[in-house]
Parts: sequence; structure tokens; C-alpha cells
Amino acid sequence: MAKEQGTKLIAQNKKARHDYAIEDKYEAGLVLTGTEVKSLREGRASLAEAFVSIDRRGEMWLENANIPEYLNGTWNNHAPKRKRKLLLHEREIIKLSRQSEAKGYTIIPLSLYFKDGRVKAEIALARGKREFDKRQALREEQDKREALRAMRYANKRMR
Repeated sequence: MAKEQGTKLIAQNKKARHDYAIEDKYEAGLVLTGTEVKSLREGRASLAEAFVSIDRRGEMWLENANIPEYLNGTWNNHAPKRKRKLLLHEREIIKLSRQSEAKGYTIIPLSLYFKDGRVKAEIALARGKREFDKRQALREEQDKREALRAMRYANKRMR
């Protein structure tokens, strides 16, 4: 069987980019069971309420990520919202734990994807946005969209 190449997106946490200002991104491996990988291959996952925690032993855990049970699984199927261990270098974990202790900072998952056949999670150090910041970001996106639309319209008229 040929080895998989490239990346394939499984799930994205769109709300995270709206609610948080992303400071720093990291790629982490995930410790999963067989039925979890099969469920992810079907594209079934949700990061809506997921977060990352660091325990006293210096291990990072992905919590509250919903990977539904594999439909063709047997009695040894996995629990959908169990804690899943994240694999990072020790120096990255130490750096992230120091930075997340600062007021207003947290570690959140941004996406799950396959990279060369292995499941990876993109996690980020993020600072929570206030309601004003969220409205301003939406307004800027809307202004950009309108400017592009106006330019496209002007270019069509010139032809």
C-alpha cells in the first residue's frame, strides 16, 4: 500500500479565530486509538468546545474535542470526548506553559488534519478578544470585501 502524501483537513475551529487573537502556532501530534483514526478518516470531528491543558507532569492534553464513535466499530469503540494526549517537544511545552500563565492567555486547538498519513493538531497560544475587538474585526473584513467588490466592478466596466 502506498504511503499517503500531503495534508488533508479534518476539522477546523472557526470560532477560535473570532473569539481569540492568535499569537503563536504549533503543530502537535495526537495519541489516538484505531477507531478514532477511522472516524477521523471519515471526516467526523468537532473542535467547537475543545481546549488544551497542561498537567503537573508537563504533558499536554486535548480536552472536549468530539470525535464520534466509529460506526463500524465493535465493543472496543472509543469514548467520543475523552482526553487525548498531544505530542510536542519538552521545550515547546515549557514555553507554552509559561506563556499561558500570563493573564488573558490560553492554548486552543485551531484544526485537525492528516499530514503524510498521521493525525496532527494545530494549536495556538491565544489572547481572548473583547466584544469591541470582535466587532472591529468583522467591520474590517466587511470593508475589505466591499473594496474588492468595487474594484472588480470597476475593472469589468473598463473592458
